Amino acid sequence: MIGKCKAIAHGSNALEYIFREGKLGSRLAFHNLCSREPKAIYEEMKVVSDYNSRCRNKFLRIEIGIAPQDEKKLSVSELMRIAHLFAKRMGLDNHQWVAVTHKDTDNRHIHIIANRISLYGEVYDTTFVSNRAARVAEEISREKGLTIAKEIKAERKYQKAKVSQTREQAKKVVQQICYSLLDKYRDTGITGHSMFLYELNKNGITIERMKNKQDKVYGLRFSYAGQSFKASEIGREFGYRSLQKNFEAANKEKQKKPHQTIQEPIEKKEQPDTGYQLVPPSRSSISRENDTPQVQNSIDAVADTIVSAADEVVEGLGDLITPSTQGDDYAEAAWQRKLRYQANRKKKRGRGI
Repeated sequence: MIGKCKAIAHGSNALEYIFREGKLGSRLAFHNLCSREPKAIYEEMKVVSDYNSRCRNKFLRIEIGIAPQDEKKLSVSELMRIAHLFAKRMGLDNHQWVAVTHKDTDNRHIHIIANRISLYGEVYDTTFVSNRAARVAEEISREKGLTIAKEIKAERKYQKAKVSQTREQAKKVVQQICYSLLDKYRDTGITGHSMFLYELNKNGITIERMKNKQDKVYGLRFSYAGQSFKASEIGREFGYRSLQKNFEAANKEKQKKPHQTIQEPIEKKEQPDTGYQLVPPSRSSISRENDTPQVQNSIDAVADTIVSAADEVVEGLGDLITPSTQGDDYAEAAWQRKLRYQANRKKKRGRGI
């Protein structure tokens, strides 16, 4: 048997939790209480706890775990006696508390919610309260011949080591298969991606997409031989976004060639982009000196095309743009702004205009 104890502030939520349908097993004890339902119990406890306004965490949450091998030995009446004995040795005789069992896990366990403020207005001392609960649980276990918490921990540690060894072996197999298939189909586009998934499934590895509450995919999970692994456990290359990039890398490299031919921008002149540079600034002077006359003529032809397209746009706008007077308007506006700025500065200094 193992015991835990903690001071909490949310007594209402704790009571609702232990009485929740689907979790509640048996109602064991109601100490210094008249009510039997969570809301009424909380109101009854609140009447007492309101006498102390300085204490923040006015409730105690206690959990008593029962070892699987001890469940058959303990009837409901015996669990009631354990709950009363535990509360008495924890010094809760003058406090309000309720105890129930839960059946929502494989191991049966007892929940106790207690009012930290006693019937006389005293605050329960929670110094090393968790250690105190563990010691009381061990004492009761020895008296009743039950399994002690230390033995449970040792057994769980051994079981965990066995499980982890099996898990590590499955993880190595998944990593070997995934990396070999990735090397085989890397940079092959959508077809390679499909073949990668097909062969994974053929080898007994399934991929599940993990979604958040907004139903958006945020990661992948690999399953094999009853074991489940996050994509990050298999390798950095197998994340939700990084996995797709491994197959699209070939296409990106084609788009980012270091030496572009002259025909590429000519083919794209149907959709001119004002932010696109035909020749990088760092190479423009060198390329024009060393290029042949034909290449230079091609560059000039493309430049003339862009300039003529810009002229057509200006002509289409008509009288909305007047290049001849636009410079004067900007100069006049700048001069007016300067005068207003100087006037505002003088006003702030209190000198007037």
